Parts: sequence; structure tokens; C-alpha cells
Amino acid sequence: MSNPAITLVQSLYAAFRRGEIAPIIAALTPEVDWKVNGQRKDFPSLGSWNGAKAVEKFFQTVGENQESRNFSPRDFFAVDDKVFVTGHYAWTIKKTGRPVESDWVHIFTIHKGKVAAFREFNDTARFAEAYRG
Repeated sequence: MSNPAITLVQSLYAAFRRGEIAPIIAALTPEVDWKVNGQRKDFPSLGSWNGAKAVEKFFQTVGENQESRNFSPRDFFAVDDKVFVTGHYAWTIKKTGRPVESDWVHIFTIHKGKVAAFREFNDTARFAEAYRG
């Protein structure tokens, strides 16, 4: 039996893979609480991005700083209002040309069919190192 929250999150990953950010933004609550573990001083896309407009800027920042070599969501789990996703990605950091990859965990909080919160945990030290060159 399919879970509507998992189906929503899978559709967001599919849009990201196609380079379509508008469907992702449309699936957010206006006050979405979006956080990528780490500090922006270490890597431009880390930190907090509060509100749908800020999340648009987050995706712009990702595009300006990273080129995807692999983006692989793997496992999806739903518990109450949360969807947990494990995966792996590999990027090239545009500033330095250095590769970086990491396993990751994404946690989505779904409220009335929209993403109300997002948390990403990855190996931030690898990103900071690749960004510094």
C-alpha cells in the first residue's frame, strides 16, 4: 500500500533530478523550516533557510556551487508526519573543481500534504574541505 507522504517526497526528488525547482517550492508551506546541518561559513548551502522564498535561494545556491554527479535516494520510511530518506550523492564543487560525496539522511515533516520542515544530515566536513580547496 502506498503512503501519500512518501509519494509526495518521491515526486520532489524526481523534480530535482529533472532540474525543476518550481514543483518543489509549490509543495512547501509558506513558512517552511528548511535546515541543512552545518554552518554557511563552511559551505554556502549549509544552515537554515526559512520560508519558501529562502528555499528557492537555497536551490539557486546549490546550482551555483555544485554540479551533480550522482543523486541517489535509497530508502523511504514514514512515521506519523515524518518521512525519512537515506541516500548518497556525489558532486563537483564549482569553485575548486574538487569532488565530494556523502551518504545522507533527509527528514521531511508533512503538514496537510505540504512540506512544513526539512532536515538534511551529511558529511559536512567533506563539503567544507572540498570548498576550501
